[in-house]
Amino acid sequence: MICASGSIVPRDRSAGNASIWLPGLLRFGSNFRFSIEQAGASLVHNCSLYRVMIRIVLLIVGLLAVLAPTCLLAQDGRPHSVLVLDQSNLRGPFYYQLSSGLREVLDTEGQITVYGENLDLTRFGGAAYEESLKRYLKEKYRDRSIGVIVANGAGTLDHTLRWREELWPGVPVVFAMLEVTQLAKLGRLANVTGVAIKNPLADAIKTARTVVPGLDTIVLVGDSWDRQSLFRHWGEEIPTATSGLMVIDLVGQKMSNILKRVAELPERSAIVYSGVFSDGAGTYYPAATAMRLIAEKANRPIVVGAEPLLAAGAIGGYSLIAKEIGAEAGRLALRILNGEQAGNVPPVTQESKPLFNWKQMQRWNVSESSLPEGSEIRFREPTFLEQYRWESMAVASAILIQAGLIIFLLHERHLRRNAEVESHERMSELAHVNRQATTGELSSSIAHELNQPLGSILTNAETAELILKSDKPDLGEIREILADIKRDDQRAGEVIRRLRGFLKRTPFETRDIDLNEVMGEAFKFLSVQASARNVALYLQTAPGALRIKGDPIQLQQVILNLVVNSMDAMATIPYGRTVIGRTELNGGSSAVISISDSGPGIPADKLAQVFDPFFTTKEKGMGIGLSIARTIILAHKGQIWAENQSGGGAAFHFTLPLVA
Repeated sequence: MICASGSIVPRDRSAGNASIWLPGLLRFGSNFRFSIEQAGASLVHNCSLYRVMIRIVLLIVGLLAVLAPTCLLAQDGRPHSVLVLDQSNLRGPFYYQLSSGLREVLDTEGQITVYGENLDLTRFGGAAYEESLKRYLKEKYRDRSIGVIVANGAGTLDHTLRWREELWPGVPVVFAMLEVTQLAKLGRLANVTGVAIKNPLADAIKTARTVVPGLDTIVLVGDSWDRQSLFRHWGEEIPTATSGLMVIDLVGQKMSNILKRVAELPERSAIVYSGVFSDGAGTYYPAATAMRLIAEKANRPIVVGAEPLLAAGAIGGYSLIAKEIGAEAGRLALRILNGEQAGNVPPVTQESKPLFNWKQMQRWNVSESSLPEGSEIRFREPTFLEQYRWESMAVASAILIQAGLIIFLLHERHLRRNAEVESHERMSELAHVNRQATTGELSSSIAHELNQPLGSILTNAETAELILKSDKPDLGEIREILADIKRDDQRAGEVIRRLRGFLKRTPFETRDIDLNEVMGEAFKFLSVQASARNVALYLQTAPGALRIKGDPIQLQQVILNLVVNSMDAMATIPYGRTVIGRTELNGGSSAVISISDSGPGIPADKLAQVFDPFFTTKEKGMGIGLSIARTIILAHKGQIWAENQSGGGAAFHFTLPLVA
């Protein structure tokens, strides 16, 4: 306690209980003046200034402690519950999306109770129904505390405002789907805010002019205007919005008549659909269901003002997005639940957005460029690349990689081909040099082979000259001499032809040839050389022709090189020099040619090197003859090898594929 001029001020220990604090507050209030006077008296009657200041601070702290719980109670006093009243009980896509958007926002706050009621005003009405509905709501929510009422639709708002003082006195109201012109007529409402929508009929007419060039007729389809929730104001806007156009009014008619009329509309017309909720004969359904029925029969495009109707067959229009309206209403309700006054929260305006159906645009031949700026196109069929983006990228990457690999391989093939051509050219040049060298070695034999027919020609010519000088020349003998001269001339010419062909520098060319003939030509060419070297040549050919694809000159060069090598190897042998050539089949798919001799053979350690370039055992050899022979055989897709015979001497074999 604190002593001030003999007075005692007690401290209340029950600060957490408002029922105890409030009487204490009253006691403080009644004694506050008295306490101040006591403090002043204390100053006069020898009490220090320090004690007075402590007393004043304690009084202020006590006052704040009393008022704090009271303020908290006032802030948390609004119930965290929302009552949602819908104008229609038809659970169509629009109301479903509206409710979904509202609940998603309220669920973010947590621990909010949401009640929902459908007034079903599109199907029922009248004083008796309204009275029974009011009694039902009064009885149902008699023991429920409501924090905010959300009224969806103009009709719902009208009933809510008329019933509020009786059913929910003082409860703030958040409206949704009230058109801005209707809100303007109502003026400022006490403890009311909400989401106003702006979707004038003029926007629907603007869309109709966009999708139908040269538009001259508007067809209005929907239930009677007083039963509409979203588009009730359109009925009042018809004269202004449709100025200059012919209007076919099918509003409020039975579904059977609507389906008949929309199937035979004039060419330059468009349908503006607000919403049909029944067939006029007792069957009720959501507006989207009726929209599908009408779209199946309509011969002209249909313009709508609500997003869910787009998927039911409409081409599009300036449309309200239900989920956004519901979400905005939910945000306003949260603000009020969190302490704001509804009258201080200005209404929010939700405008319609241009939405269009891609499939219907294709049907009615409407280009994307003709649509209003900022239009959103729904249900666009994705292109193949859009639908299979990653797969297409993978395939394209694989194709690019393959293309790059193919280009690389083609480039390598080109380089290889050039290298092969150049290699063949170098081989031809080297082979030509080798043939010249071989011809030089055989020049004495060639000269001897030419001298024989030339000498015979000279002898025959001199003999013929003597016969002609006689008194009675023997013409028959002259004719025989001329025949001999002709034969010897052809023999000499054949030698020259073979020599010219052998020395001729020609590119590598393959043609269909007989391997037996090639062997015969080569052995004839070498016969004189063999005779001069005292070498016996034998040729054993396979029966029948051995047809191959090859270059006869180069194959003859291979045979000449092998035979000349054999004759050179036998140069030191005094007698028994023999070279045997054979041709035979090798399994039916290839032919094998063998050149064997009776020489000393090839040293075992040199056998694997005899075909290497510049390898030779001759003192004056170049070491290119057998290397060229192997190159020529490989170019003919054959194989060549050497071996020593068991009976002595060396043997060279090569195979060539036969013509299929």
